[in-house]
Amino acid sequence: MRVFVTGATGFIGSAVVRELLAAGHNVVGLARSDAAAKSVAASGATVHRGDLADPESLRRGASTADGVVHTAYNHDFSVSRLDAAAADRRAIEAMAETLAGSGRPLVITSGTGRRAPGQVATEDVLPNPTTDPTGRVATELFAMTFVERGVRVSVVRFPPSVHGRGDHGFVPMLIDIARSEGVSAFPGDGANRWPAVHRLDAAHLFRLALESAPAGARLHGVGDKGVPVREIAEVIGRHLNVPVASVAGDQAAEHFGFLGAFFAADLPASSAITQRMLGWHPVQPGLIADLEDGQYFEKADRIVYAQPSG
Repeated sequence: MRVFVTGATGFIGSAVVRELLAAGHNVVGLARSDAAAKSVAASGATVHRGDLADPESLRRGASTADGVVHTAYNHDFSVSRLDAAAADRRAIEAMAETLAGSGRPLVITSGTGRRAPGQVATEDVLPNPTTDPTGRVATELFAMTFVERGVRVSVVRFPPSVHGRGDHGFVPMLIDIARSEGVSAFPGDGANRWPAVHRLDAAHLFRLALESAPAGARLHGVGDKGVPVREIAEVIGRHLNVPVASVAGDQAAEHFGFLGAFFAADLPASSAITQRMLGWHPVQPGLIADLEDGQYFEKADRIVYAQPSG
């Protein structure tokens, strides 16, 4: 297949490109800068110059593709999450309109989100868009409207932590906070859980979704169903040689900044339905094993994380 990939130079997208190429697909990667174009070319993919904010460039990329994998998203938290989601919907609309009536696949990205306290997030339960502060549920619902218009849309939902070498998400932020504060903290008793998945397992799921997910499929890219956040803090403390301590719930925002609300949430999620549907089974190290490996504590290997992928 000729596959158009957005976010082709991003943390997950670059792994998706390698996964697709290894499986024999012809990959075309979106690149918005000279540096991104150089990176796409070096991976062995074909360069398509454009930008998420340029719908015409997205239409051109999708028009000559047998399928589209959309991994790009603006993760710069200085930008409103609702604005980022709205921009994502415009990008999806441009590509989905191009694919309409063709039966070609469009795989988009969302999050496992949160459920009622103690409830495990599963693929068959859709969060209420009116209670979603990020707007990604509305994006997911919007994308699914194109199923009726002849696009084989599927959604891959990911947990808060997609980990592996080059991670520039929440876990590196927690490590930076522990370094600067001199303590690796966790909210309350630290029993609340974070699900996680390794980026290589995530990339494999994207390929399976592209190749065989039925129209309208909602998939969970979840390896660890739920890691207690105290365990995350303990590994960080051990590697940084700083104390590990609890932070009261009402002090989490002060200590962790915007990350406090996420780190204090209980977000267990399952991928059982996805595994049965597509035969996907995570084989890479879990989050704790990945942290114990030590790569997260090699500061020189880190990426600046306030950059939108595209």
